[in-house]
Amino acid sequence: MDYVNLGPTGLKVSRLCLDCMTYGAAYADKRPWTMAEEPSRVLIRQALDSGINFLSTASSYSAGASEEFLGRAIKDFARRGEIVLATKVYIPWDNKPNAGGLSRKAIFKAIDDSLRRLGTDYVDLYQIHRWDYSTPIEETLEALHDIVKAGKVRYIGASSMYAWQFAKAFNISDLYGWTRFVTMQNQVNLLSRVDERGLLPLCKAEFLGVMPKGSQARGRLTHDWRENMERAQTDDYASRLYNDSEEGDRMIIEAVAAVAAARNVPRAQIALSLLLTKSEVSAPIIVASKTCHLEDAVAALSVKLTADEIRSMEAPYRITQCTPAQKLNMTR
Repeated sequence: MDYVNLGPTGLKVSRLCLDCMTYGAAYADKRPWTMAEEPSRVLIRQALDSGINFLSTASSYSAGASEEFLGRAIKDFARRGEIVLATKVYIPWDNKPNAGGLSRKAIFKAIDDSLRRLGTDYVDLYQIHRWDYSTPIEETLEALHDIVKAGKVRYIGASSMYAWQFAKAFNISDLYGWTRFVTMQNQVNLLSRVDERGLLPLCKAEFLGVMPKGSQARGRLTHDWRENMERAQTDDYASRLYNDSEEGDRMIIEAVAAVAAARNVPRAQIALSLLLTKSEVSAPIIVASKTCHLEDAVAALSVKLTADEIRSMEAPYRITQCTPAQKLNMTR
């Protein structure tokens, strides 16, 4: 396993970050791909044994069950000081006023709830899950600064937003001397590249850590075009991200298949290895519901794509309609 500094910090993280959204069966009726605790523990332990020290979850995943599963697994399988633990805040946890969002009240409650579920007294990286249009960004940034100074959070990060929003947050933090964001978690993959025009250059200019999610486009890059997959049929989030440019997507998926076949490796390795070639990327987010998913992710670190292979997979891409950040901001 390779390790890198996370953005402008001295924090060392594995080149891969395990996302734990799949672990937590609270919504199994709506999301049958979520997993119960025991099989989740097997995969978390496998990740740790492979050298992955960077694990990410969110307060909203399976109504908090993901944080609970992860917290217990870390306690049993690792030393807390050796783990870089990340979680997120914003998504409402109840259908009541102040139960969600990024107000000072919501952030203070959310961090305490997450710490309780995780069984720890601090998280290494606390990320805002979305931009909160109903709360002044000054209020959010000051609250995040205060929980850092209180020792509950070591670093703060962001996810899914416009470049201008991220830049505005930096300017305000600098103006008041508040803790700065050090990471961005956004959608970047062969089917979703609009952030390469604005958000990724901003992250590079600010020396930020980039933790792209969706390296395999929620499975689309690892299967034949239109192959029937359970998650594809039940994941409404994915349909909002990837259903705008079907012809271009089909050509990209076929190009990935061709490169994988020529190298005789799984397509998942090719999709992830391409993401690892981008200089802005620190630690891609990986999702694993089977042991082979983790094996492929680790193996991707050793795959060195040629310039011709990269060109063949990137050439069919066409920019269409909205960015993932735009879609999410409109639908959340």
